[in-house]
Amino acid sequence: MKILIRGAGDLATGIAARLYRCGHAVLMTEIPQPLTVRRTVAFSRAVCEGRARVEEMEAVLAGDYEEAQRILKQGDIPVLVDEAARVREQFRPDVLVDAVIAKRNLGTKITDAPLVVGVGPGFTAGEDCHCVVETKRGHTLGRVIWEGCAIPNTGVPGNVGGYTKERLLRASADGRIHPMVSIGDRVEKGQIAAYTGDVPVYAAMSGLVRGMLQEGASVQEGMKIGDIDARCENAACYTISEKALAVGGGVLEAAETYRAVRGRYSLVILAAGLGSRFGADKLSCQVRGRAVYQYMLEKAAAFPGVESFIVTGNEAIMEEAGRMGVTPVSNREAELGISHSLQLGLRAALQSRPRIEGVLFAVCDQPGLRISTIQRIWNRAAVKPGRIICAGQKQEAGNPVLWPAAFFPELMSLTGDVGGRAVLARHMDQVEIVEARETELRDIDRREDLEEIWERRWGI
Repeated sequence: MKILIRGAGDLATGIAARLYRCGHAVLMTEIPQPLTVRRTVAFSRAVCEGRARVEEMEAVLAGDYEEAQRILKQGDIPVLVDEAARVREQFRPDVLVDAVIAKRNLGTKITDAPLVVGVGPGFTAGEDCHCVVETKRGHTLGRVIWEGCAIPNTGVPGNVGGYTKERLLRASADGRIHPMVSIGDRVEKGQIAAYTGDVPVYAAMSGLVRGMLQEGASVQEGMKIGDIDARCENAACYTISEKALAVGGGVLEAAETYRAVRGRYSLVILAAGLGSRFGADKLSCQVRGRAVYQYMLEKAAAFPGVESFIVTGNEAIMEEAGRMGVTPVSNREAELGISHSLQLGLRAALQSRPRIEGVLFAVCDQPGLRISTIQRIWNRAAVKPGRIICAGQKQEAGNPVLWPAAFFPELMSLTGDVGGRAVLARHMDQVEIVEARETELRDIDRREDLEEIWERRWGI
């Protein structure tokens, strides 16, 4: 797959190593003046030196996208100076990894790629990315989080060799850095390790200098400029750390989960009901400033790698769906029941991709449904191929439902106002439930349901 990594520091390099060694095409972006402390194990060094070799891998500075393509063809890793990662518009990655490690999101969106991975604090899976990989040392290091956030930044460095805050060298003043020691040197507690703005920086412990900013880098008081390791293992200065490899393993897991389902499924949104119990066009009703149908269109847009359709007779919905990349399927005979809508959507999906392995059917009047729940359905499909997978609670099935191709004939044989639930009832032994919140599973049938949303009890 094509993978774009924002950032080329030591953690980003560990991520790149895991992906590159598994045969993925990796392109990295950096800022004009990288501030990587562990420079000897970071591809960001290529920005200053033109090339950076880490273990057996070579990263090469690219002047533009065309040069980056040539570097990829040579089997190396291109690094572009592109702070906003605008190259994604040309590269069109399968996976975008934000590994800037800024402790906050600097502009990455869930729609930037079919799979967007946030690394560390500052991201929320299901909102600005599809998943987050934990970076805090400890039991959860490297775990993939498909709903929610990483552990918040505590401001306290992880424990390495029995030391936390003491192992970091921080700028004593604003200005340029002038290192007095090099990576790989031993220092003693109280020794001057560097000057920043002509003010000395003293080592707070004895050990091996594992990281140090480059000569002349512009720093601010309190900024991390170096790293001392009490373990005094020289190899640790020149090989990727266990933390970077663990985080890289989490990103690789996420990427491989996506690859397992890529191109295998489509999404069909059913939005052609008559709304008889509601007594009006419920999908156009406003919920907190947006029409009900917009919520599901936005969720479909969060999965640009999945071909999406919406079955409806509403012209406004069709027009907006087309703008958001969701293919409209016209249903002018809503009176024929839900079976007709379901079959129109299924035919459209099969016409577009005859060998599709499954279709996820969602209803348009379920505004509380979370992107992360849809993502977990795809993830379950990756390891449970051939199973019917649906959102639900306490083993009770709800919507949406992912139907494997083996059940298409039964779905196509339905008539009248009978939907997939009739087929589901015949095959409960083949159903996998993805647990969802009760508020996600509610749909809008009556006007009272809208009133509950206004009271903010649906988590929208």
